[in-house]
Amino acid sequence: MALAADLYWSFRSPYSYLATARYRALTLEYDLEIALKPVYPLALRQPDFFERNHPNWLGYVGRDIIRLAQFHGIPIGRPQPDPIVQDLATRKIADEQPYAYRLTRLGQAAARRGGGLAFADEVSRVIWGGTPNWHEGDHLALAAERAGLDLAELDAEVEAEPEALDADIAANQQALEKAGHWGVPTLVFEGEPFFGQDRIEVAFWRMEQKGIEKR
Repeated sequence: MALAADLYWSFRSPYSYLATARYRALTLEYDLEIALKPVYPLALRQPDFFERNHPNWLGYVGRDIIRLAQFHGIPIGRPQPDPIVQDLATRKIADEQPYAYRLTRLGQAAARRGGGLAFADEVSRVIWGGTPNWHEGDHLALAAERAGLDLAELDAEVEAEPEALDADIAANQQALEKAGHWGVPTLVFEGEPFFGQDRIEVAFWRMEQKGIEKR
């Protein structure tokens, strides 16, 4: 019988990006279903988070994600544009956010169709792989197609049901916190949270204890 887990995830999180392909690979090799549970980026959930952090925090994260990407052989580049509109000098989050809301709602619409993980993987490769102007042209449409989804159909749902999608996204955040964490990426397997891209091996170890089998 297939094992099941939930992955709480954000399109703005580089650590989420670094985890996604590796979790997806597990679902392709093993009898495992991982349901994507998109949440809004921390910048929208806690707009003052970046202003409150130590001045070294942002610089360290930038170095760390490049190092981890090199370690795992994962392509990475500066998002163009950043999914969150932010003044990097002051760390202030802009009031207008044209990308993050659409992306997260698209992710939830994809999750409704059972294709959330594949969609998150393909879209995050475009954003975090450094594709210039990923929000324009056919970049997202082709990413959705690679995930087996239709971007026009997803966008239509985003336009028609933003409140319902937002309610789902809020429920994802509540479920994440109920499981015992608040950040992303967090995989929850049988009620146990595994936070961070560096906990994938530990999560898989737990799945092995539960009898995970190859497909």
